[in-house]
Amino acid sequence: VSTLLFDRPAFKNVICLGHILAEDGAKMSKSKGNIVSPWDVFNEHGVDATRWYMYTAGPPGNSRRFSVNLVGEVVRKFMNTLWNTYSFFVTYANLSDWGLGTGDWGSAQSPITNLLDSWLLSDLNRLVRDVTDAYENYDVLGATRPIEAFVDDLSNWYVRLNRRRFWDGDPAALSTLHTALVTVSKLLAPAMPYISEEIYQNLVVRVDPSASDSVHLAGWPAVDEALIDEQLHADMELAQKVTTLGRAAREGAALKVRQPLQQVVVRTRTAEEEDGLRRMEEYVLGELNIRELAFADAAGDLVDVQVFPLPKQLGQKYGAGYPKIRKAVAALDQMELAARFRAGETVEVTVESGETYTVDVGDVEVRTSPREGYSVAEDSGYLVAVTTKLTPELELEGHARELVRRVQQLRKDAGLEISDRIALCVTETPLVADLLAAHGDYVKEETLTVDLRLGIAANGVSESFPLGKEEVTINVTRAESEIV
Repeated sequence: VSTLLFDRPAFKNVICLGHILAEDGAKMSKSKGNIVSPWDVFNEHGVDATRWYMYTAGPPGNSRRFSVNLVGEVVRKFMNTLWNTYSFFVTYANLSDWGLGTGDWGSAQSPITNLLDSWLLSDLNRLVRDVTDAYENYDVLGATRPIEAFVDDLSNWYVRLNRRRFWDGDPAALSTLHTALVTVSKLLAPAMPYISEEIYQNLVVRVDPSASDSVHLAGWPAVDEALIDEQLHADMELAQKVTTLGRAAREGAALKVRQPLQQVVVRTRTAEEEDGLRRMEEYVLGELNIRELAFADAAGDLVDVQVFPLPKQLGQKYGAGYPKIRKAVAALDQMELAARFRAGETVEVTVESGETYTVDVGDVEVRTSPREGYSVAEDSGYLVAVTTKLTPELELEGHARELVRRVQQLRKDAGLEISDRIALCVTETPLVADLLAAHGDYVKEETLTVDLRLGIAANGVSESFPLGKEEVTINVTRAESEIV
């Protein structure tokens, strides 16, 4: 196919396909009291969203809440994510002139070599396996909810981590994403017939004359067991878990992700998990914007733990024995004691006089504080700490990333296309001079700048904002030359 004829019709039109109301249906009364007219829901959010909510809200036969707003959550949380991912693919496929059969991606002669591609195709085939099994066993929730989880990973993990490849028009990345979208459209077809048909028509029928005329006539996806890698799935799931905790640790120290940090330290539950996380190191560091990954053998390497006996509970139980218990608890190994309480154990505490007191989980509070220079987050036995000290080099790189963010937003405000090259003018300050000397190429590459100047420009779109301790003004205009 010489040119992809991908369309991007308004999403509102897609979710409203098929809403032809019968005359008697059109005459149905408006919603009154606790009664919800289905036609009101169809007209606002579409039949696909309504169907999906009914399938995923709970097991068949169970009572469930229903409202226009609840169906709207399906649009916001699932359908918009799917549609935006589809639109993202269309945009970059058109920019790169990608087409079906581009290269020998996935063939025996040219096997899949990118780890993220392998992971996505592995999870895609796991999804096909699980959804197929669910349909065959009349399991409505099992046939629908896993698709939501997969689409979320597709958008917020695979696409996010591969943005550079899509910008560069990598045919392997585009082919992988195309495969995922087409397969998802087939899996969705029984439950969401209209949006699945729209995606299939545009990504398959319009570019492949040999394809079935409709997603509802296409063959059901087949599982390729050879592509399923359970270890890779577990490794990537752990990487996502650590990334989530790393972001929480950054938030705890008020450190935005745009600000690079020196090190993230992780305590896993097993040595095997540590090995798996090392295999995912590139993606964890990239998502957290951190330079180094290290591991801790024990939580005590990263946090200080104190078990604090609660005076109200223990005072009521033992009266004058509370001070003795508090002193005895303080003398014990706090990390070990905290682990026992967190496991739900009851602890026998022996005081100096030889008396023994029973202390339950509800009688104490386990207090955790990060070691100096760290911000920590932990969950389910995992602990992730990020260093909080910023060197001048790290701060300068953070300012460069903030400048790029501002320029990108200004490009959008100016109505520029994704592929448009720009002329960028930045006010000359000591910070800007140092920033451009160290990261000028990065700024130009990220913003598609072909002409970068210091000073004040009269034309174009401008914005002023604080950068570090300085006030900076940037100006963006579409470059006359498209030559980088």
